[in-house]
Order: sequence, then structure tokens, then C-alpha cells
Amino acid sequence: MQVVIGSDHSGFELKQVLAKHLRSQGHNVIDLGTSSSEAVDYPVFARAVAEAVAGGQGERGIIMDGAGIGSSMAANKVPGVRAALAYDLSSARNSREHNDANVLSLGAGLIGPALARQIVDVFLATDCTEERHLRRANMIESVASASASSVGTGESPAEAGPLEICEADLERIVDRLHSLLGDRMALPKAPGVADQPETARRLIEMGAGALSTGPGTAGSIPEDIAHTIDHTILKADATREQVVALCAEAREHGFRSVCVNPTWIATVAKELAGSRVLACSVVGFPLGANTPELKGLEARRAIRDGAKEVDMVINVGALKSGDHDLVLKDIRAVTEASRDGSAVCKVILETAMLNDEEKRIACRLARKARAHFVKTSTGFGPGGATAEDVALMAEEVRSAGMEVKASGGIRSYSDAKRMLEAGATRIGASASVAIVEEAAELTVS
Repeated sequence: MQVVIGSDHSGFELKQVLAKHLRSQGHNVIDLGTSSSEAVDYPVFARAVAEAVAGGQGERGIIMDGAGIGSSMAANKVPGVRAALAYDLSSARNSREHNDANVLSLGAGLIGPALARQIVDVFLATDCTEERHLRRANMIESVASASASSVGTGESPAEAGPLEICEADLERIVDRLHSLLGDRMALPKAPGVADQPETARRLIEMGAGALSTGPGTAGSIPEDIAHTIDHTILKADATREQVVALCAEAREHGFRSVCVNPTWIATVAKELAGSRVLACSVVGFPLGANTPELKGLEARRAIRDGAKEVDMVINVGALKSGDHDLVLKDIRAVTEASRDGSAVCKVILETAMLNDEEKRIACRLARKARAHFVKTSTGFGPGGATAEDVALMAEEVRSAGMEVKASGGIRSYSDAKRMLEAGATRIGASASVAIVEEAAELTVS
């Protein structure tokens, strides 16, 4: 694919990393600058990339600045460009599947190179094919054209003609409003759009383009919950047949990864070849009492065997002893191995053994070591994930672009839902199939 990239000074280093990655994947890269870390103005480079994509010089564009927001705004001023800011794999995939975005905007100060590479891979590999999504993407272009044609004429977009919305779309909007607002919505729930269509129309006319319930509510739960789940088997007596069966289930349901002990990683990588499901290995599991050097070697071997993600257990005893330097060295041995191997590193805290201050310290050490995730539990400790722990951990690491994995004792959709609402973006579970089947039943109901 012909890919055009550009960045300001804040995104320069990430741009260099992604350019190398794209070329290694066989893409033809056109780099429009900047060419150093010297301060420059991001709109210049965002516009250059956007115009190159709009003009057909590249099939897709990638732009970077500190947060990604300004570059996205600048690029979207160019006719024919649909620039999307992505901060995780779900938003990258959604921007393509639902919005047919042709320019990706990244915040170099918010995400690390490993996550950025994954986001870019998803963005380039995903297509918009559903008729309804293509129709809505065309509606975006129509809005831009109508707005442009009314500039300088004194004609408002409303005067230029109403936006046509079918009854089915209105019904979905009203249903969505009721599900989001519940009792806070003054209007009674109606069985059909004919009862409340004007409400939806008024919201659209007032400028509503998206609905969000804010953090900590059901609105944060991804529609594709399966892709947030690491399908897991870590028991000591797991057999090859069970591991192979687990991989088949993961492929069938579209789970994010299959998480196993290191001895099974080569098997898992082979079984998952050609699918989107990743191989995930645990390291220092389940006690975390190995030396940093051994954990680093274990991680490197797992990555050589095919692991794309590594879940390592911290040295809990060292943390509780106040030996923070050892804990940092412990985590860093695995994060460096993971980054060298282009793998994602998740740091397991075993929260049931820690007080709140120790949990915060562990999160900060994981952040300092440049991990990608913090994770609650091994599932072999005295307790599993709690929503309170997930919220605390998310509060500590979110500003660094890190994510939270909840694991241990998550056996139902309601358990998973509670963790996602608290701030988790990944779920570790052995009851994964039961969770997605329950979610499907609730969706149908």
C-alpha cells in the first residue's frame, strides 16, 4: 500500500519508528516531514499529508503530534479527507469499518511505539465494506460539501436543505437515548419511532453527532466484547489437546489472545497462524519470585516462540519490603525484552496481596518501566479482580497511555461488564465462551 506519513517535532521519533515498520511490512512510504525534533507547526504537516491523500498520492495517511487532536482537526479541513484520532485497536478498527477513514492521527505523547505499530497495522488491514457504513461515510462527504457551498452566501446548512434520515435510523437513535439516559430521559420509552421521532430530529438539528455517557458507565463497553478477552488456560495439568481446543474457541469467537504458560506458546502460535488472535505468554508465573534476569530470558524465549503479548508477575515480596529499585529492575527486564521483540507487556500486580498505596506504587513503577498494561491478578492468589482496584489502577496509568487488564474470578458477562465500566480495556478469563454467549443472549433479548 502507498502510505503517506508526516508529523511535527513531538511525533518525529514515532514517525521514524512507524516508517521503518511500514517498510518492513512491504508498504511504500512517502515521508512528508518533519525531518528533526526541532519545533515546527503541526498544521503544516497534517495538511501536507491530507492533501496528498485527497489528491491520490497515497492510499492512506498517518499523522502524528503530541496528542493527535490538532493534526486530526487540520487534516479534516481538506476536502475528501476523513481523519480519525485512534488511541487503541478498537478505535482504529472502528474508524475504518464504520467511517471509512483515510487518514489516521496518533498522539505520540499518549501511546508507545508498540501500541502505535499495532494501531497502524489494524488501520491498514481493515476495510469498510458494509453498505450502511459506506452510505454514512458518503453522508459525511455530503455534509462537508453542503457546508462549503453555503460559505459566503449567507445560507446556513439548515437552509441549504435538511439532512435526510430514515425512520429506521431514527428508531435506533431513540432506542439508544433511552438505553443511555434511562430514567433521566423525560420521555417515556416507546415501542416505535413514530412515538418520538421529533425528539431525535430536534437532537440532530441541535448538532448532536455522538452520544456518550462519560467514563464509568455502560457507554464505555465495546460492542465486540470478545475482542477484549484473553482466552486463558494456565492450570498445571493443561494438556496439548486442551490448548489446541482453546485456540479453536478463540478463533471461532474472535478473542483478543490465547494466554498460556510458556511451554505451549509455540503450539498456540502455530494454531493461531493466519488469524487475528494473538499468542500471549505468562512470565514469572504465578509467584513472581524469580530474578529479573530469569524473567527477561523467559520473556525473550516466549517471544521467539511466537508470543505477541507477555503477562509478567512482579516481585510482590520486594514491593512489600519497600525495595522499589528491585521491582523496577524486575519489570524493566521484561518490558525491554518485550519492546525489543515488538510485543506488548502487561504487569501483574496481584492486587489482593497489596494495600492501596502499594498498588499505586506498583502502577507508577510499571509506568516508569514503560509497560503497556497493568493487570490485577494471576488467578492463583488469594483474590481476583475488583472494580475498585481496576478504577484505582486506571487512574494511575491512563495519562501515560497505558491500559488495565482485569483478571481473576471473572466468570460472567456481568463480571466483565463491571470491570470494563471501571476502566479495564482487557479481560483475562477462562470462562470466555460463557461470557460471550451470555452477552449474545442479552443482546438478542
